[in-house]
Amino acid sequence: MADNGKLKLGLYWAASCGGCEIAIVELREKILDLDAAADILFWPCAMDFKYKDVEAMPDGHIDVCLFNGAIRSSENEEMAHLLRQKSQVLVAFGSCAHEGCIPGLGNLFDRQSIFDRVYLETPSTDNPDSIFPQTSYQMPEGEVHIPSFYNTVKTLGQVEDVDYFVPGCPPQAPQIWAVIGAILSGELPEKGSVVGASATKTVCDECKYDREEKRVTKFYRPHEIIAEDRCLFDQGIICSGPATRAGCEARCTSVGMPCRGCYGPGPNVVDQGAALLSAVASVVDADTEEEAARIVGDVLDPVGTFYRFGLPASMLHRKKLEGVG
Repeated sequence: MADNGKLKLGLYWAASCGGCEIAIVELREKILDLDAAADILFWPCAMDFKYKDVEAMPDGHIDVCLFNGAIRSSENEEMAHLLRQKSQVLVAFGSCAHEGCIPGLGNLFDRQSIFDRVYLETPSTDNPDSIFPQTSYQMPEGEVHIPSFYNTVKTLGQVEDVDYFVPGCPPQAPQIWAVIGAILSGELPEKGSVVGASATKTVCDECKYDREEKRVTKFYRPHEIIAEDRCLFDQGIICSGPATRAGCEARCTSVGMPCRGCYGPGPNVVDQGAALLSAVASVVDADTEEEAARIVGDVLDPVGTFYRFGLPASMLHRKKLEGVG
């Protein structure tokens, strides 16, 4: 704690969309309560802090650091190590830090194929000399360095020791405030726990619809069908609810959209994508292998469907790199 009795708080944004930063602001009037309870020592997204400010801090000077974003580059990893060193409690805040999230789908490719696509192959790209980003370049003023772009996206927990995990894309405001309250009161669970979400329930348990587990002869994407006011999964819309941890109050299904799975694997689930795949397979209504193949063929982008938020944290982790055993 600071001399004034306030919590010393740090926030950082690595490889993510910025939604977790907006989620903090979505605390609305409680942002004033946060200001009253905590001194923000580092939040480069919102305030003028520099890395050198953190480097100058004594080790463990920050009470709690909310680190959002996956590890996509050397800069992300260096900041993960630095903030671990300077923080007493390091929190993987949001789905990107927790599981890899959307940036993690980059693990279907490698660095060079991504660079080829971005800097050479897109229709609007004019790059006749095939110039790619370099990690260093000599300028008249001196040598300029930029971070290395990694082949593989990793979660925060895969590069550093994490104390707690807060799921969600992004975490919801009530969940964030509950976590902050637990930190302030010191009523945190054992290290390594997921906080701000259910330890025993799935999204299906929170959903207003009851599953009847009807057999499915065709799968639909949400825009291909006008959903009825009943379980979306029973209508052939792939919903991640059966494989996803509760805690979001089933906000997506409550407005007729399938759960995307952003709160991570449900209780006792090791691999969220495998669990969802099992749920899908259990409702396929087919008498022959050919019929089953036709039905599951309706599922476009299987990896993006089953591992949308958790590929780096899954047992698959990534597509195999060529030439790597």
